[in-house]
Amino acid sequence: MDYFISISIDIDSIEKYIDMEPNKKKKIEDQIESEQKAISYDMKEFTIELYVKKYLERIDEDDNELYVPDYQREFIWDEKHQSRFIESLYLGLPVPFMFSAEIKESGRLEIVDGSQRIRTLAAFMNDELTLSHLEKLSEMNGCKYSELPVGLQRSFKNISIRMVVLSSKATEEVRNEMFDRINTSSVPLLPMETRRGIYRGSFTDFIIELAKEPRFKQLCPMVRYMQNRREEEELILRLFAFYELYPNYNAVEKMGVAKYLDSYLAQKNKTFTNADKDTLRKGFYSLIDFMEKVYQGQGFAKRRGAVGISKPYFEAIAVGISLALKENPDMKVEYKKSLEIDKNNRNAFYKLIEGRYQTHTASKIKNRIEFVKSEYKA
Repeated sequence: MDYFISISIDIDSIEKYIDMEPNKKKKIEDQIESEQKAISYDMKEFTIELYVKKYLERIDEDDNELYVPDYQREFIWDEKHQSRFIESLYLGLPVPFMFSAEIKESGRLEIVDGSQRIRTLAAFMNDELTLSHLEKLSEMNGCKYSELPVGLQRSFKNISIRMVVLSSKATEEVRNEMFDRINTSSVPLLPMETRRGIYRGSFTDFIIELAKEPRFKQLCPMVRYMQNRREEEELILRLFAFYELYPNYNAVEKMGVAKYLDSYLAQKNKTFTNADKDTLRKGFYSLIDFMEKVYQGQGFAKRRGAVGISKPYFEAIAVGISLALKENPDMKVEYKKSLEIDKNNRNAFYKLIEGRYQTHTASKIKNRIEFVKSEYKA
């Protein structure tokens, strides 16, 4: 029997490459080779038992060999998500590789991607997870690890999962690039979670510090899920970025909010001084003082008792009041009915805040911030 292999050749692509100037070809090849040298890694294969040991041993001393860095997100997988991951392992289904980076100074492995999975493995083997919502292995629902037959416990411990280990030769820039590109989790990172990994520096640390302020948290009522997703940090970043950019928000409209905030954060990390820190800290606490006096029981929520923060509303109130306080630190402390959001009474402010589309054009950002500022200047 004769076998024929059909090969599809893109003649246009070949001709374009052939016609390319030799100097251009050389530059492309040299660039690829140079960048590949910077990304040095090994492929490891560890059993689950070893992963858990490396993660838990000396964790209380913050000296565990396999560790979750501070910039990574909190443990947010719920019981269902964790259980289905365990089920996938028992079924022998392929699971994503773990990714880590070797830290030269300590020899430890920083988890770049896989923190939710590793912590799930540790929780299960320490009887801190009761399996639930399993469909294929429904008989295991309600079971903890120690309650399973010994044979199943042993087989689980001996399951191997591959890990890509970026060598200590890789620069922090390469590690950041790796974190930015990896998207293996089924729960996508929110922008601020990603920024924590990519844009490290004194300004990022400052935002993280302020986000832990209990008084600010009290003014930002939100579900725990959003707190775990760094939402307070996102709000503070927006406050500073829109405050300093006022009154021209063309860059935000042109780049989009997320990309502009990325750019702003990266630049501030390079130029942030102690004087800048003192100025922003003073303004931040002046805002908190004012909000506590005027918006008690509401904070930055649209209405009293509401849970969740509207970003357009937060930007308008936080930046508008901050700008007004900058011009007049002793301005009258009073509640403004004109800033109430009531769908049954759609006032001028309501129309500036609400909207399904294009909430962050330059004019809309400026108009809602100036509306608040002018109300307090009046």
